[in-house]
Amino acid sequence: MMKVLENTTTQSKLIPNLEVATTFWTRGKGLLGRGSLPEDQALWIWHCNSIHTFFMKFAIDCVFVDKNLKVKAIYKDVKPWRLVLPVWGAKSVIEMASGTSSKLKISVGDQLNVGA
Repeated sequence: MMKVLENTTTQSKLIPNLEVATTFWTRGKGLLGRGSLPEDQALWIWHCNSIHTFFMKFAIDCVFVDKNLKVKAIYKDVKPWRLVLPVWGAKSVIEMASGTSSKLKISVGDQLNVGA
């Protein structure tokens, strides 16, 4: 199921193809097995406040948000074989291609929204 990620703080559309991982299987698999991720696509993993990039083939940006989708932390250019420890207050993470969070000017404190 694809959604649209928006930044209500800056009134901008960020990601037109947001994939949502809600099941145990899709949350556990994440981006594993993919060779890359286009800049117009991201993966939103629910109930997740830490991530690893073990066995991944590319670097990613990780935007951690609270239950209301307010940005709590941004980890940029997380390379394969890394671990991001739990982010206090985060309830989910949006994983996107490395460099995308900077290009989209996402900042800690921004209010995001997911639409249809």
